[in-house]
Amino acid sequence: MIVNIGLRRYAGRMKRVVDPDVRLLQAAGDPTRLAILRQLSTEGPVCACDFTACCDVAQPTVSHHLRILREAGWVTGDRRGSWIWYSLRPEAVARFRELAGEIVVGDARPASMIAGSAAAPNLQAR
Repeated sequence: MIVNIGLRRYAGRMKRVVDPDVRLLQAAGDPTRLAILRQLSTEGPVCACDFTACCDVAQPTVSHHLRILREAGWVTGDRRGSWIWYSLRPEAVARFRELAGEIVVGDARPASMIAGSAAAPNLQAR
């Protein structure tokens, strides 16, 4: 079988995301990275070697996810000898809360104010 891969080229380059808010949200959107963020939020500084238990992935994969979280601004690393200890950046957590707070229901009230009221639609019925 002969395949001509030259016919399947992309017309242009894919755009690289430069908006820091989008990068922050995209980084948190992966299940492994979310598990890392959750562990950091409950335990404080964590050695890079200790993430393999929470995430059930190999160390190289953990390092890859930590790099993405670091580049997005979620974490900071502190080298102690041959190990790196990671911590959540308070600025990232604050920005994430701000972004979540900007999302409101159509009548401009935060969803938390409507969730318990009779005015809230039953979303499970759909």
